[in-house]
Amino acid sequence: MSTAVTTEKDDRRAAPPRPERKGGRRLGDQAAGWSFAAPSTLLVLGFSLLPMGWAFRLSLTDSDLVSEGQGVGFANYRTLADDPVFWKAIRNTLELTGIYIPVSLLLGLGVALLLNKPIRGIGFYRACFLVPFVASAAAEGLLMAFVFDKDFGVVNGLVTRAGLPAQGFLDDPSQALLVISGIFVWTQFGFNVVIYLAALQEIPKEVLEAAAIDGAGAWRTFRHIIVPSVRPISLFLAVWGLIDCLQFFDLLFTTTKGGPVNSTITIVYYVWQLAFEFFTAGYGAAVAYALFAGSLLAIVVGLVFGRKKGFLL
Repeated sequence: MSTAVTTEKDDRRAAPPRPERKGGRRLGDQAAGWSFAAPSTLLVLGFSLLPMGWAFRLSLTDSDLVSEGQGVGFANYRTLADDPVFWKAIRNTLELTGIYIPVSLLLGLGVALLLNKPIRGIGFYRACFLVPFVASAAAEGLLMAFVFDKDFGVVNGLVTRAGLPAQGFLDDPSQALLVISGIFVWTQFGFNVVIYLAALQEIPKEVLEAAAIDGAGAWRTFRHIIVPSVRPISLFLAVWGLIDCLQFFDLLFTTTKGGPVNSTITIVYYVWQLAFEFFTAGYGAAVAYALFAGSLLAIVVGLVFGRKKGFLL
């Protein structure tokens, strides 16, 4: 009798444990995760998709932002093709992008290479390059408007002391966009410096030491080790810079306000002008949606190109 009971207990102990229901646990984890993420997700969707839907509806009307307006279908979108200011704004935005992205990337990488050295007071120098990025763009625009003033600006004072004729700068249609681009680079490329500096510090020192032992000079090390290492970062910063250029507004608002004679007007400033100066909100919404479509296409093309070329994982 006792032997039978002992055998039964041993069989129970030897029985394998029941397998856990992984599917049920996974569903439970997902439900818990969504319960935490759902409130913030709903807020993000509510503050993005709903305004986008309202703006698209607005673009199909002739609203002046005060009254609801009448429905005009896609007439606002057809008007874009014959709007010279719209195409001027696109051209200026593309020129700004063509100047800003390569210059800010080259300057950012170059300064990051310099700041990646064991120099005395390196923390102070790094902070100096970051300050323009974290400062208010509106305040920087007011400051630069004074610095580049054609009559009593600091820059023209230095130019005339050097025996050169005074320049128009922000008041000259042929110079204004170039000056604005330079100011924009100065205010933003500190972000590129910080990101590049972090990427450079991630390069293994053993790799750099092995290259030096093999006789690789500074240029070969830069070309064959540093550039491939920071290539994904460069693509990220290029896309980030593209977004910044397509949203360029605050610095422009406090300096030239799109002038002189629309020589610095950008697509975002034109949207603001249409809605809040000319009170053609319906047409302004159509311009905004054209900007959205172009921005989305440009970013997708950039990311696809980067993935095909191996810039992205």
